[in-house]
Amino acid sequence: MRGSHLSRTRTLTAVLALATAGTVALSGCGQQKQTVGTAPAPKKQDAFERRADQLVRDWPKVSPVAGRQQALLPLVGADRPKDKGVREITVTVGHSACDAHFGARSHESKDLVVITGWGKRKSNKGMCTEQLATDKVTVRLKSALDGRKIVDAATGKQLLKG
Repeated sequence: MRGSHLSRTRTLTAVLALATAGTVALSGCGQQKQTVGTAPAPKKQDAFERRADQLVRDWPKVSPVAGRQQALLPLVGADRPKDKGVREITVTVGHSACDAHFGARSHESKDLVVITGWGKRKSNKGMCTEQLATDKVTVRLKSALDGRKIVDAATGKQLLKG
């Protein structure tokens, strides 16, 4: 029965050690007030943000995106800004005639303003014709255009040259 005595001693020691560790953890390590929080998880980039970062990094040696994506619709054109101080650009987005919602979004860097069109279908069910609809959309910039190049995210081409 010698082993049972050692077993009880080990068990008692383990229980006391866990109780002590729990007490220390609950006491906040001796501090009167301790605030605990969590940092927000890093936001995962969507297809447009990844593409815009690539264009800014590799400009002007870029290729068009493969295929057609609802988050990266090519632009049909853009209205020429009146001056360098404008903070709005009007682009023409080519989207599906079956899109319930559509628009454009931008990503700004020191040298470029990357813009893409986007569309959201009414429903994935049912039939949809392969018609292209075009609509003008105004994009608001965070800062003045000020000579930056405007680039179509889908094609990688500069809009409004010259």
